[in-house]
Amino acid sequence: MPKKNSRFYIGIDIGGTKICAGLVSPSGIILEREKIPTPVESSSRRSLLAIVEIIQNLLTDRRLTTKEIRGIGIGIPGLVNAGKGEVLVTPNMNLTGINIIRELRHKFPVQIVIGNDANLGILGEKWLGAACGAENAVGLFLGTGLGGGVISGGKLLTGYQGVAAEIGHLIVDPHGPRCSCGNRGCLEAFVGRWAIERDIREAINDGKKPKLHKLFKKKINRIKSKVLREALDKKDPVVTPIMKKSAEILGLACISLRHIFDPECIILGGGVIEACRDYIIPVVKKTIEKDKFFRSMRRCKIKKSSLGDDAVLLGSVALVRQSEGKEV
Repeated sequence: MPKKNSRFYIGIDIGGTKICAGLVSPSGIILEREKIPTPVESSSRRSLLAIVEIIQNLLTDRRLTTKEIRGIGIGIPGLVNAGKGEVLVTPNMNLTGINIIRELRHKFPVQIVIGNDANLGILGEKWLGAACGAENAVGLFLGTGLGGGVISGGKLLTGYQGVAAEIGHLIVDPHGPRCSCGNRGCLEAFVGRWAIERDIREAINDGKKPKLHKLFKKKINRIKSKVLREALDKKDPVVTPIMKKSAEILGLACISLRHIFDPECIILGGGVIEACRDYIIPVVKKTIEKDKFFRSMRRCKIKKSSLGDDAVLLGSVALVRQSEGKEV
């Protein structure tokens, strides 16, 4: 048990359905966890109150005050200007246009930083996970959509306005399906779980019949990642070719990312990877090995995330540490 006068960090991962937070030691050990539902279709005030609530819960559980907190890091699912602390776009909760750092600092007078959740996911992997020791790495986090992050020269690549590395919205086919962002043919529109669900629905509507009875419903609004894995295990004739195509496109994206960033490793994470890694990762590796342009270069390692659901939480703490001038 750490001494009470030790100083801790708080890391927060805001997801589409839940907000997860952890009290974290300077060495990256998660000492306490909290989880609350993400407010949906609510005011920005309610969303801020939910973040305040989960921070206060952590402090109360350990009988701590803000004096014992070194800093707070927050992973936001959307576009953020980390330097200004402003949330530009959040699809899952109403925080768009809010300067979250300024709002929270009234309640918690400590160092507060924010970042895009996928960016923080790869930063967490660099600090304590599969990209540990890598100075150049790319992270692809495949869940409902596709988030991405890039480490270049040991630092997050954030760009001019702080919104770089939106890899899921690389346009790979201008005549492709419409993406959730409004553009057509984004990478996410081919490999995200919502895109896989769309393709499965279309196949069933065209008369194809899956083996898995869970997929026989007339309307499939959401197929959980574990159901996709079950279908792959059964070599389902509908799901398997769709997943193969998705994995191949993800592999082709990895080739392009390798050409652009020349990373030591590409880390694959997110719910779909966690559930279906035994199928997806071998296909991605096989695809990237076909790259003729970089054939004579050292191999770029394709790795599964080792932090799993904790990647963003720990990455948010790593961002606080970087703001203090500490190496990650």
